[in-house]
Amino acid sequence: MVVRTPGPAAAALRPETLPDPTPGPGQVVLRVEACGVCFHDVVTRNGTLKAGIEPPFIPGHEICGEVVALGRGVRGLAAGQRVATSQRAHVCGACRHCTGGREPLCAEAVFLGDAGLNGGYAEFVALDAGMVVPVPDGVAPEAAAVAACAIGTMFHAVAEIGRVRPGETVLVTGAGGGLGLHGVQLARLAGARVLAQTTSPAKVAALREAGADEVVLHPRGEDFSAAVREMTAGEGADVVIDNVGTPLFQPTRRSVAKAGRWVLVGQLTGDFVPFNPAQLFLRGISLLSATSTTRAELRTVLALLARGAVRAALDRTLPLERAAEAHDAVEAGRAAGRIVLRPAA
Repeated sequence: MVVRTPGPAAAALRPETLPDPTPGPGQVVLRVEACGVCFHDVVTRNGTLKAGIEPPFIPGHEICGEVVALGRGVRGLAAGQRVATSQRAHVCGACRHCTGGREPLCAEAVFLGDAGLNGGYAEFVALDAGMVVPVPDGVAPEAAAVAACAIGTMFHAVAEIGRVRPGETVLVTGAGGGLGLHGVQLARLAGARVLAQTTSPAKVAALREAGADEVVLHPRGEDFSAAVREMTAGEGADVVIDNVGTPLFQPTRRSVAKAGRWVLVGQLTGDFVPFNPAQLFLRGISLLSATSTTRAELRTVLALLARGAVRAALDRTLPLERAAEAHDAVEAGRAAGRIVLRPAA
């Protein structure tokens, strides 16, 4: 599925037949078994996100696939092996970010699906061999596909950036989405009391099943901070994992406790928001951000999936030709968990 001109899903996502990729030195080619549909795909396809986006492109960075070809110099992988991608086709491996455990910030990083005809909404994809991690036995392709982005980003936000500790209260915004349902699970796994924010009554049961202690259900556009404070004896949440950004900025700010950590993960619109910095520093609130997943974190997430400590929250699986349907559902907030495409089904 190729995007040549950003726009509505049905118009922008068009099927095309292209030459199969071949591996360059140090690369592998994967036969794509499953590819998750991320909101990042939506904002690149509809034109909201412009930085680093170069049409025409094939969307998709959440990939599980079978190795079908290896380039010169590849070691440690074999044809027929199932692997998951770490969202990127390339990082340098030598800069201070790569060597310091923040490889998603590498200046040379190539994000899969943002530029060029090489993304997961296709039967085959080529990328550096170092950007994939073997999938443990027993982990389904759909779960492995979303391990890096939908689960791994939340693992990074909860464990590395938010540093959630047992007994703390964590608020997860946009909790019914592909990121949020995993954030609820991981915060609960860290020993926290979890509050899950949603505007969808249809997602309450899934949030409870994921481990939410309380569900903050409210109409779209309504300030939910009073409900959060009521659930926390007036204190607010110790940690906020914010998957929404601007549309919920003010009620989220009012929901953070003194000395709380507010971790920005998602931004659903291109809008900016004004605020007075004193509203944060006078209450000792730390404003933080979580960017993607490292390969080490991906290995950890795959191990959690393999032993059943975390469950991939999947809404539905669709064939590649129904990618526009998947985008419409994600953009409208109708998906409870990740939608996964099966390009090579």
